[in-house]
Amino acid sequence: MAISRFSSVCLVLLLSAEFLSLSKGNVGNAAHYTTPYLPTACYGSDVSQFPSSNMFGSAGEGVWDNGASCGRQYLVRCISAAVPKTCIPGKIIQIRIVDRALTSVSRPSNPGATIVLSTAAFAAIANPSAASVNIEFQEV
Repeated sequence: MAISRFSSVCLVLLLSAEFLSLSKGNVGNAAHYTTPYLPTACYGSDVSQFPSSNMFGSAGEGVWDNGASCGRQYLVRCISAAVPKTCIPGKIIQIRIVDRALTSVSRPSNPGATIVLSTAAFAAIANPSAASVNIEFQEV
C-alpha cells in the first residue's frame, strides 16, 4: 500500500511540474511573411543574421521592446486556429527575432500579429495556408 501511495504522490508531483513548466509561456498569435526579408530593422542587410534552419521571425509591437528583442530566441508552438487541424500537434520550434513586423520589407499575412514567422518557421508548426494561428511562446 505504501508503494502505491508513493507512486501516486510522485505522479501528482510530476504532472504538477509539467503543468507549471507549460504555463510559463506567453500566449499570442503568429502570422507569416515571405521574401524579401532584407533589410531588417535589427541587422540591416547582413545575411548572417538568419539561422541556417530558416527559423526566424519579426517581433510584433508587444514583443519589439524598442529593439531589445533583436536576437532573442523564442520557443513557439501552435495551440489553436480558426480552422480545426491547422496546428501540427506537439511541434515546438525555436526562432530568432531578426526584424520588426511593423516595418519589415515583406508584409505579414495578418497585421498586428504578436510574432511574424518566416515561411519555413510557420510551416513547421501549422498549415501554411492559414493566415494566422494562436501560439504559446517563451523566451529561451
